[in-house]
Amino acid sequence: MGAGGTGGSVATDRPVALAVSGDVQGVHDPSIIRAGDLYYLFSTGPGIAIRTSADLRHWDLAGSVFSANPDWVESAVGDVDALWAPDISYWGGLYHLYYAASFFGTNRSCIGHATRGSLEAPEHRWVDHGAVVCSEGTDHNAIDPSVVIDERGTPWLVFGSFWSGLKLMQLTLAGAPVDGTVTSIASRPSMAIEAPFVVRRGEHYYLFASFDTCCAGSSSTYKIMVGRSQALAGPYVDRLGNRLLDGGGSRVLTSSSRWRGPGSNGLIRDGESWYHIYHSYDAEADGMFALRVAELSWDIDGWPESGGP
Repeated sequence: MGAGGTGGSVATDRPVALAVSGDVQGVHDPSIIRAGDLYYLFSTGPGIAIRTSADLRHWDLAGSVFSANPDWVESAVGDVDALWAPDISYWGGLYHLYYAASFFGTNRSCIGHATRGSLEAPEHRWVDHGAVVCSEGTDHNAIDPSVVIDERGTPWLVFGSFWSGLKLMQLTLAGAPVDGTVTSIASRPSMAIEAPFVVRRGEHYYLFASFDTCCAGSSSTYKIMVGRSQALAGPYVDRLGNRLLDGGGSRVLTSSSRWRGPGSNGLIRDGESWYHIYHSYDAEADGMFALRVAELSWDIDGWPESGGP
């Protein structure tokens, strides 16, 4: 799969942010995977933009997933102008892409699913499988999907934004819901929480989430928080033992004077090295959102430390 791993040594040097270049402006809600010699990055936008890099530093546009929204989107959600927060994973011989269709500030939302046999071979095409979960009429919001593979090799979908918080749902090996059962794993009543990302390392699952205000340029107050659990379904707790279901969370990354509102993050492991992938708003570029990549280490107690912003 594109994000995560199950081991890794504790780093001793303080992590730093990488100097990224190329087509890095306009990247929102990035998701990353490595295939062959390249890293592939997917992000929010019309058709879901794809970028590639050989070194995590220089990035080039490489087309998009869809030339137009899949047919089901308009009937289930409406005429949306962009697809949000894609997540890319690999299992069972296929690349699995989950993405959201929604209207801002509502839970008239669905998460779709597409697969492809190879990212490198041009003869392979994305096959869209339609919506896997919708949220209109429920107490949650079906956006910001992310997949985690558990210790038995079973895929699970985590998702959610505002409303009643972050959710967990089991998938079949084909990537469809097993029975539609949704489990709550984090919540902030009357406060913003979204963009869940779960990674397994050692004996713990780590749940990353974005708190507070997104999408307000340099005024964004987004920040990245984390909790962990020995069980995928939780309970997740922060460094102080506060449950994420009760609004807890330990800070991973917050704004600097230039890079505001870091959020919507993921991790990728390359050998023994870990990297933190997220977007942030550049106060030196009128608040334009952009891709950020930073080294990530784990402290002696097993908590993540990002080199961002």
